[in-house]
Amino acid sequence: MNDIAPVGRYARIIMDDWFKRSFGTESRKRLLELFLRELIPEHDIVQLTYVSQEHVNPFPGKKSVRIDVECTDRDGSRFVVEMQVSAQESFYDRAVYYSSFAVQQQLAAGKDDGNKPKRGPDSYSFPTVYFIGLMDFSFHEGSDKVLYRYTIRERESNELMTPHLQYIFLELPNCRKALTPEATVLDNFCYALHNMEHLTDRPAELKAEIFRLLFDSAEIATFTPEEKVKYQEDMTTERDIRNQIAFAEQKGMERGREEGREEGERLALVRTARKMVRNLGYTVAQAAEATGLAPDGFAEE
Repeated sequence: MNDIAPVGRYARIIMDDWFKRSFGTESRKRLLELFLRELIPEHDIVQLTYVSQEHVNPFPGKKSVRIDVECTDRDGSRFVVEMQVSAQESFYDRAVYYSSFAVQQQLAAGKDDGNKPKRGPDSYSFPTVYFIGLMDFSFHEGSDKVLYRYTIRERESNELMTPHLQYIFLELPNCRKALTPEATVLDNFCYALHNMEHLTDRPAELKAEIFRLLFDSAEIATFTPEEKVKYQEDMTTERDIRNQIAFAEQKGMERGREEGREEGERLALVRTARKMVRNLGYTVAQAAEATGLAPDGFAEE
């Protein structure tokens, strides 16, 4: 039997189910609104409405997606919010792929917001799609900049091709200015998300409503009995998976991929790889690299 993983006052809410609990439920919509307003101050965000997180690819054999949190506001703008815990080299490419589904949803809806000319059946005008990626890793190591914004522009003139596709990324580990006089709300927000599970109280510097709501959503004492059990299980599973990954990497360095590896060890690696993909958000390629297995060597049966 696995040992029970220790937990503190606050939950590790960057994990999938707990991120959705804090940002993707009606009872906590105010927290999402404050976060988006801080992140996109130029946009008048009102009347957020959660929408389906499932997007089925109509082409056979092509990858469908499930978004962590997705919503629209009154003017039809769409916000795709994705939390990524493990480092993923292709995360920017994934952002573009995910946003393509949101664009399709915008065009399919074909709603008129009253402020724009009526769109005909051949119109490709759509309200703005914002992809927001929260990353518990950094593409800009050593930087103290947490916010990165991208648009599609002409290479030489920097002319904006369209204002209706916006990519926004927060690199949580870059929050080096947090809790200092120079810190922005987003610096402190990244600090809170990145360190939440290790904190015993809300820092005095984090007084704004957004932080009160964030810490309230993470306080384990407010979880239902069922949520407490599931959170404990998730933390134990995550700890075990990380231990298994470390073991697999060590075995890989020591023994490589020699053909004499015992069947029991191979099956353990298969279980580890599957958990990495299913529970921790690793890609198949990342799990294959960490365990030394072929990408098709741990497919779900």
